[in-house]
Amino acid sequence: MRYSKSIIAAAASVVVALGFYGCGGSDDAPATPASPSSPSQPSNPTNPTTPTDPVKPAATGRWTTGDLHMHTIESDDAQNKLSTVLDQTFDKFGLDWTAITNHLRTSSRDQDGATIAGGPLAYSQAMATYEIPAVKQLQANGRYANKLIFSAFEWDMPTHDHVNVGIFTGSPLATATKAANEFEYFFTNRNAALFDPVDVSAWSAKGARTFSTHADAVKAFAWLRDNYPDTSYALINHPSRNVGMYTAANYREFNDTAPNIAFGVEGMVGNQMEPNRGGYTAAYVDANLKNRVYGGVDYVVAQVGGIWDALLGDGRRFWNVADSDHHFKVIGSNSSGYYPGEYAKTYVWLENKYTGVKAVLEGMRSGKMFSVFGDLINALDFNAANGANKSEMGGELKVKAGETVTVTIRFKSPDRNNFEYPLDSGMNVNVRPTVNHVDLIAGDVTPRAAAGTADYSKETNDSTKVIATFTSTDWKLDADGYNTMTFTYKATKSQYFRLRGTNLGMNVPGETSNGNPLPDLQTSVTEDTARFNAINARNYNDLWFYSNPIFVTVGS
Repeated sequence: MRYSKSIIAAAASVVVALGFYGCGGSDDAPATPASPSSPSQPSNPTNPTTPTDPVKPAATGRWTTGDLHMHTIESDDAQNKLSTVLDQTFDKFGLDWTAITNHLRTSSRDQDGATIAGGPLAYSQAMATYEIPAVKQLQANGRYANKLIFSAFEWDMPTHDHVNVGIFTGSPLATATKAANEFEYFFTNRNAALFDPVDVSAWSAKGARTFSTHADAVKAFAWLRDNYPDTSYALINHPSRNVGMYTAANYREFNDTAPNIAFGVEGMVGNQMEPNRGGYTAAYVDANLKNRVYGGVDYVVAQVGGIWDALLGDGRRFWNVADSDHHFKVIGSNSSGYYPGEYAKTYVWLENKYTGVKAVLEGMRSGKMFSVFGDLINALDFNAANGANKSEMGGELKVKAGETVTVTIRFKSPDRNNFEYPLDSGMNVNVRPTVNHVDLIAGDVTPRAAAGTADYSKETNDSTKVIATFTSTDWKLDADGYNTMTFTYKATKSQYFRLRGTNLGMNVPGETSNGNPLPDLQTSVTEDTARFNAINARNYNDLWFYSNPIFVTVGS
């Protein structure tokens, strides 16, 4: 385990918060640029060039921070009551919005941890009866003003792993509690006696319950598509945590079934306070390298040219997010996950024309998002332009063959992050997170793989490479306080571009190799307090951010 003595020794005591609105509820070492001779690079690229300060466009929206995956004591494996988690999420760590995503199992406790009389309840019922009214009351009492809080759930997908599902209805959009109840009836093995018999009779007329096979999992995505096509989402959590849960064909099939709903993966996983970072406990053997995290990031996203790149190479609009997966932080001899906003943040651009849940839904679907560990950065402007035409994360720039494309990258870092030593002591280490380098990654976009073909199961994109690496010698500070750099090339083929950045050098023993993150090892310190501090130091010494891609499509 590698420690920074200056970081461990330092102690002192700003969480950057972004404004928001609304309330929730329910209804029914230095590196050099990559060699231009790389065969997968865009044709005729230049070295990183000295940027010019960009012209400021009129703002149509604003950046917000949120968390799509966290638990309260209504999940039987979580330990913090609702108000405790929300206090930390908003009052201490300054998120703008959060989804409460307790397990879609049975719930035996209410929002404060009291045993439910006559329980346990199907979670969808507990959510409607206890969780959502409690959130409304807290906000009516003046808590979490101008914060958006909504309820979703974490579903045990048959034959696979966990999926965060949000279903909304009404105007303004709010959690569709009756729909969640129906979803739980059809797509879990809950005892039918846990549901209203009148509902069970009506639902039974629609068809059989399906909760056992892969085909049943696909039916659930189809059910969301058919019933809530524009007002639901289903994002795959910690995808590689357990061996054999997914194939590349599975991801493609889910996305093909419901592209407006199954549009993302939690690549920057939660449970970062686990000794096995992220709770990825598969045996530490070479056969399980695909079931590790790399700098805390799931293999699906961390592997350059891996499954995420294979999906992007299909032209799929498939995005990455970061979450806390908070159940508790430290209890007795066990540690699990940070509070929402403490370590992981997903930044989502919300357009001013939308409000509330609708704004978050549209923002997520747009792909204009980036995800960060340890507040390595707190602002990112990443775009590709051809003259006056410009596209940002999640978007598409259309150009003609031979036209010049300029990729611009601008980022900021905060003065400090939330690293405390000792853990939870209130003593902030007070060291500014510093980006060592930023990688610009590109891959080809080719015709979409068809179901039933070999390419549909292919889990690599062989064209994907790091095409340029930028360090502080390559960027300059612009008038707005952004570190700014550009990359220019002549377009010859359709490609996508994405970013990753880190505080680590290119070849840090045990951490990086040629700039790529190495698999995280288990923290095995025996004494509890020392282990908790070692885990926390491990995490804050190993920071990353990942952007969503920009597509550049070349036409005639």
